[in-house]
Amino acid sequence: MSLYITSLNSGSNGNCYYIGNETEAVLIDAGISCRETEKRMKRSGLSIDKIKAIFISHEHGDHITGVPGLSKKYQIPVYITDNTFQASNIPLEDNLRLTFNIKDSITIGGLTVTAFAKAHDAAEPHSFSVSSQDVTIGIFTDIGAVCDGLTAHFQKCHAAFLEANYDDTMLMKGNYPYHLKKRISGGKGHLSNAQALQLFIAHRPSFMQLLILSHLSKNNNSPALVQELFNAHAGNTEIVVASRYEESKVFFVTNKPVVKRQSAQVVLSGQQISLF
Repeated sequence: MSLYITSLNSGSNGNCYYIGNETEAVLIDAGISCRETEKRMKRSGLSIDKIKAIFISHEHGDHITGVPGLSKKYQIPVYITDNTFQASNIPLEDNLRLTFNIKDSITIGGLTVTAFAKAHDAAEPHSFSVSSQDVTIGIFTDIGAVCDGLTAHFQKCHAAFLEANYDDTMLMKGNYPYHLKKRISGGKGHLSNAQALQLFIAHRPSFMQLLILSHLSKNNNSPALVQELFNAHAGNTEIVVASRYEESKVFFVTNKPVVKRQSAQVVLSGQQISLF
C-alpha cells in the first residue's frame, strides 16, 4: 500500500494537510479558505471528491477557517471533539459533525486515523497519525513539548509533518513582547527547531522516508536555516520545508526500505510529483 501526501499550507496564516490513497483521502485541519483549498488541490492534480473527512486538531483559527465552507459545499463530514467544537464556535451542519475521543482510531475507507493528546494552549488539542495497511503518516504540529505519545507515534512513521516553529535565538532576540515569547516556548506553545531535531535524531525509525518540517514562524525562523540544520542529520530521510504561501509537491510514500534516493518524477493526473 502507498499514500499520497501534501501540505496545502503550513504556518500561522493557515494549516491544511492532505493524506490519501487511490480512492479516498482526509484533510487534517482546514485553515485556508475553501476557494484556496480548491485551487491548490487542482494545481496538485488532486480530486476534492476523494476527501471523505476533515479532522480538526484544535480550535485556533489557522486550523479551522476553511472548515465550514468545505464541509457545506462538498458535504464532507468533520471529526471534532465536543470540547473543541464548543471552543471553536464554527457553524457545521448537524449531520456532518462527528464526535471522537482522544485515542480513538477511526476508519475512513482504507485509511485509519488515530488521535492522541498533545500539549498546546487549546481546549482539547491532539495530533493524528494516518495509516493505510502498513504505511503510516504523522501530522505533528502545534505541540508545546515532546511527550511519550508523540515519541511513540513518531517511531511508527514512514513520513511525518513535524513542527519546527522557531529558532531559540531568533525568538529571544526578536521584537515579540515577553508574554508572547513565553507563550510560544513555555511548554504549551510550539516546538522549537532544537526540540524537533532532538526528536528526529533520537526516535527516527530506520524506514522513515520523508520529514516535512511544518508550521515555521514567519518572524522567528528561516526555511534555509532549518533545512540546513536537519540536512546535517538526515541520513536517508528526505527533508522538506513546508511553505506558508503555497502547496508542497505531492509525495508518494510506500513501505519499501529506505535507500539513498535520486530525484525522479511520476505523472499523477497530468501533474508531475516527487517519487521515492
